[in-house]
Amino acid sequence: ELTPQSGAAPSRRTIGKKDYQARGVLYLPEIARYSNLLELPEGADLGEAVSNAMGAIEDENEELRGVLPKDYSKLDNPTLATLLKTFSEIPMDIEGDMFGKVYEYFLGKFAMAEGQRGGEFFTPTSLVRLIVEVIEPYKGRIFDPACGSGGMFVQSADFVNSHQRNPADEISIYGQELVAETIRLSRMNLRVHGLSGDIRQGNSYYEDVHESLNKFDFVMANPPFNVDEVIYNGVKDDPRFNTYGIPKRKNKSKGKAEEETVPNANYLWINLFATSLKDQGRAALVMANSASDARHSEADIRRELIEQNLIYGMLTLPSNMFYTVTLPATLWFFDKGKAARGLEGDRAERILFIDARNVFTQIDRAHREFSEAQIQNLASISRLYCGQRDSFIDLIDSYFADGMQRLTANAEAAPAVTDQVAALIDDADCARAAQALREQWTAYPALQQAWTDYQQGGKAEDADARNSRQRALAEPFAAFFADLHERQKTLDKAIRAWERTEAEKNEGRRRPDRDMKALKAAMDTLHADMRDAEQCFAHIEWLQSRFPEARYEDVVGLCKAATKAEVEEQDWSLNPGRYVGVVIEEDGKTEEEFAEWLVASQDDLDRLNQEATALEQVIRTNLTELLE
Repeated sequence: ELTPQSGAAPSRRTIGKKDYQARGVLYLPEIARYSNLLELPEGADLGEAVSNAMGAIEDENEELRGVLPKDYSKLDNPTLATLLKTFSEIPMDIEGDMFGKVYEYFLGKFAMAEGQRGGEFFTPTSLVRLIVEVIEPYKGRIFDPACGSGGMFVQSADFVNSHQRNPADEISIYGQELVAETIRLSRMNLRVHGLSGDIRQGNSYYEDVHESLNKFDFVMANPPFNVDEVIYNGVKDDPRFNTYGIPKRKNKSKGKAEEETVPNANYLWINLFATSLKDQGRAALVMANSASDARHSEADIRRELIEQNLIYGMLTLPSNMFYTVTLPATLWFFDKGKAARGLEGDRAERILFIDARNVFTQIDRAHREFSEAQIQNLASISRLYCGQRDSFIDLIDSYFADGMQRLTANAEAAPAVTDQVAALIDDADCARAAQALREQWTAYPALQQAWTDYQQGGKAEDADARNSRQRALAEPFAAFFADLHERQKTLDKAIRAWERTEAEKNEGRRRPDRDMKALKAAMDTLHADMRDAEQCFAHIEWLQSRFPEARYEDVVGLCKAATKAEVEEQDWSLNPGRYVGVVIEEDGKTEEEFAEWLVASQDDLDRLNQEATALEQVIRTNLTELLE
């Protein structure tokens, strides 16, 4: 409140632009608010009003000057009125950055629709989340030399927020982007998320608009893959590119005089990341798999980076992670200050290889992503490697807490479902199966008590003690879920058998007193909730089975911390597949049995080849007759 003059009534200070800015919130003048636009008189030109609103937002927010679209005359009044009303009804008290999530959602959909053009500005959010979780940009200058829509910056800010810090106080944002239209998207994305940054236009091959050499604490990007025809003379004297060596070739351009060019720009980007880092700096970039094994001059650069101990780790991604291409990719991680991350002695000289090709969530037929749990599970490998054991144990604790919450809800719902079975179905097999399922939940109180006892232990113990108690806590859940599966399957099977019998007796007609739709809906909900609960405990099993001591260790088929000598033996390759190995599934056969199986398989193959040859001859004969 403002101090009133003598005799004057107290008054409240008017909230203004600076108050919004102090909270990191985009300021909207009155003319640009939904309340004003929705109250315009009938017949008003909404296209002009929205265009004016956008102009007013730019006037009040300097970082958005020339960024927002301002021509809405192409949309008719009814369409604009519907959009304004719909957006105005989004609750203001939703937790999290709802508008930012909506914006990212449309960026993602646009990338999927636009194909290759979409890929110029959008990197899937789950991939960026993994990058950020591994390099941990708590504080400092962040640079993206191919920043696109600014997703790396947004996720870095979210990471800082998640650790109860203010991004505006902790990180500074610097970006460079070639395409002017994409720069506008980036600036708008930053402001939607309450962020500000220095985003400039420039070709990163030939322009260094931020004077990036040895300047940044964190560098991250998804640069374009396999760009050719970069002019050698334009980059050869630039220390951003020649510090560790530069790829070079002689090539004749199309119809032009011979001109020296760089054969592939992948290693220009790799050089740029290494040289942009300050001492103790960290970087991550998305790169085509082929760069990990590239030969000739690229191999020399790679060897130099390895011998200088700049490579922290390599992670192979699953296929189909991008909206634009199916090209397989790898994440490269750089670290100029490994000791500062807790890597000492022999480990400070090693490279962490992770093969994540089999870790993904299928979102549709053609696209995959990492779930939040998968992101945390993969990042936990890096954290364990750096000795962050408490972080690993805390993650498992979070899965226990989430799983127990879901199990509690399931335990409360299960009796009602079995009651519905008894009320609707007069069948002995169904009754026994429903009773068995209900009895299974009598084991739940013991699990709940075990969880309560574990929680009372708190976090005062050391990591070894906490891990030991965690592993003991997890054991009874495996048996519980195994029994529960069997009883649920038995009940489902009994209900299906009863339905078939009823259909035969009643000639396909269902008796009107049986609300089977309600029962099916209840059963489906019960199964879905149980799957969610079980998934939490599946993540616990995934982590504990691979790192039982809550310490980093090499896991065949997943991760390997390789020495420089081991990398040299592989001709300086940085392909994780060469190091992590392959899990050989045990088939239970003796050596003699395997030999017999192999001979039988060869006989089957010979027989099939003979049949194929015979069929090929029949087809050829038939085609000849048809053509004649």
